[in-house]
Amino acid sequence: MSEMRDVTLDLPADRFRTLGYQLVDRIAEHLASLPAAKVTAAESPLDVRRALNAERGLPESASDPGELLERATALLFEHSLFNGHPRFLGYITSSAAPIGMLAELLAAAVNANCGLWTLSPIGTEIEAQTVRWIAELIGFPADGGGLLVSGGNMANFVGLLAARAAKAGSDVRTDGIRPAAPRLVMYGSAETHTWIQKAADLFGFGTDAVRWIPVDGQQRMKVPELRRQIQIDRDRGDLPFLVVGTAGSVSTGAVDPLEEIAVLCRAEDLWFHVDGAYGALAARVPGAPADLRAIALADSVAVDPHKWLYAPLEAGCTIVRDANHLRRAFSYHPAYYHFERDVVNFVDYGPQNSRGLRALKVWLALQQVGRTGALRMIADDISLSRELFDRAGAHERLEALTQSLSIATFRYVPIDLRERVGEPETEMYLNRLNEELLTRIERSGEAFLSKAVVAGKAALRACIVNFRTTRADLEVVVDLCVRLGDTVDEALRLQLHAPNGRTG
Repeated sequence: MSEMRDVTLDLPADRFRTLGYQLVDRIAEHLASLPAAKVTAAESPLDVRRALNAERGLPESASDPGELLERATALLFEHSLFNGHPRFLGYITSSAAPIGMLAELLAAAVNANCGLWTLSPIGTEIEAQTVRWIAELIGFPADGGGLLVSGGNMANFVGLLAARAAKAGSDVRTDGIRPAAPRLVMYGSAETHTWIQKAADLFGFGTDAVRWIPVDGQQRMKVPELRRQIQIDRDRGDLPFLVVGTAGSVSTGAVDPLEEIAVLCRAEDLWFHVDGAYGALAARVPGAPADLRAIALADSVAVDPHKWLYAPLEAGCTIVRDANHLRRAFSYHPAYYHFERDVVNFVDYGPQNSRGLRALKVWLALQQVGRTGALRMIADDISLSRELFDRAGAHERLEALTQSLSIATFRYVPIDLRERVGEPETEMYLNRLNEELLTRIERSGEAFLSKAVVAGKAALRACIVNFRTTRADLEVVVDLCVRLGDTVDEALRLQLHAPNGRTG
């Protein structure tokens, strides 16, 4: 082998600098152009595959890195859906803070493995500090422990596995879940995110181990029903171990009565986990649901910084009241690990060994705006959501349905059908109309909403987790819903041969 390698991925410093400057310039132009651009090109899968030349095999020969970056930039900027657009209101995925984008580049440059302190001294300490700051921000005890993970599913998984190790009644890590043993059962409201089903499946409980507790008219868990189900399960010989309280449901932003649940869990010796992936970060925001303050009573909580801390994907976080519960759930010490004493080794806190420096983008953004600024941005999103709800309620062709946290739901209702709302035939027509309207809105590229079902009504769902959204964007969204609603209604009536508002 010669002294010089024939093939390398390295770049000379000047070449790297040139390509980096060019890429940053393109990104800056893209961010500046977002408000005037379409949220999405609304292309078909075939269109996107053609643009990529998806059938092409792995190239045999090398390519110029500048040309590769230029093509990749064009592909992403021309064929993506932009959740950084001020009228992206479809899902609880925030606009990415620019400082977070730069943090990702910086973190990749060091390429720290944040599994062991030895491999990432400053990275580990930054992550530990970030976890404490998030705990402080939501009012959770900051002297516990936690770690950054990929997102809400994984953050909730970690909390569930900590609960399993703490409450299973046996050494479940060694013995596993045995068929002859009392069945471990867990509880969540009917509005709990599907992560709980996936966890029950993946970790051997089986999805039948999930007890779905009914909700009230505000989509909040009925605690008396929870208490009743726990007793039924105990009488049957099952072993209740975990209750999940939702702090901001995906569909409508509903918050469970967390304090009542906490009191019940304490009395029943159950692990109380809060799925606060969306709503936990609003716990100390003035005017937010008061129930959020009871997050402080939980044994563990899941939070997503890539939601209301505006971090680029991916960034989830699990925080527990006692870090020892994470060690009991995850720690193994093979001979090839050399552990420093009196430090945090995040390999002991979660399922990953190799871990990137996810915390850097969150750590920097929190410092850029500070505690006051972080809470103010969340408050602004909530305020805009309430304003959108009020605008929908005041419009003669829109019906406002629900509003909680920063999620508003509403639907288009033709004026001549107003008096017939609630009639089965009319409701069937309105559901079909609003589902088609949602498709038209998304295809337009002018805004991006999503669907909710509220008391059987197909609704337009607008979730504002976006520091770029303004009141002017709300006006555009309302006008768009009405304009396209009129068009869809006219076309649908012709299709159904239903003049004068008759729907069948």
